[in-house]
Amino acid sequence: MHPDRFSYSAENCSIHRSLDVVGERWTLLVLREAFYGVRRFEDFVRMLGCPRDILSTRLHTLVDEGILKREPYREPGSRVRNEYRLTDKGLELFPALLALMQWGDRWRADPGGPPVQLTHRDCGEPLEMIMSCGGGHGPLTVRDVAAEPGPGARKVA
Repeated sequence: MHPDRFSYSAENCSIHRSLDVVGERWTLLVLREAFYGVRRFEDFVRMLGCPRDILSTRLHTLVDEGILKREPYREPGSRVRNEYRLTDKGLELFPALLALMQWGDRWRADPGGPPVQLTHRDCGEPLEMIMSCGGGHGPLTVRDVAAEPGPGARKVA
């Protein structure tokens, strides 16, 4: 543990703030399906088995946070409905979901292996989350990382 850790508050932690938006189970699963191309409410219901009221609340939150955007569509003979599409802000969450998936594939998968394999469209090789620094060093592990107070750090009173 960094010796200064107890000198700085955790009240404005970026992880905590992120979890306030995406840290609920159904929200992460909605995002998973959005990354797989699901766009319509009924399709989310079918794929997730999520109660409709909870799904509606999660979609509203993701739209309010700018992670998804609503785009109207109309099937012939039906009323106007909304599709939900990932914004640039939402697309930036993909590596976080990939990291969770990679961890789950390693530690929680069925004996037969992972249920989904994500591959690079161009070469067909599996995706892999690798941590590196801005200097190009990597792959890194947590043992290679130092936590230092950032510009938004607040001293403990």
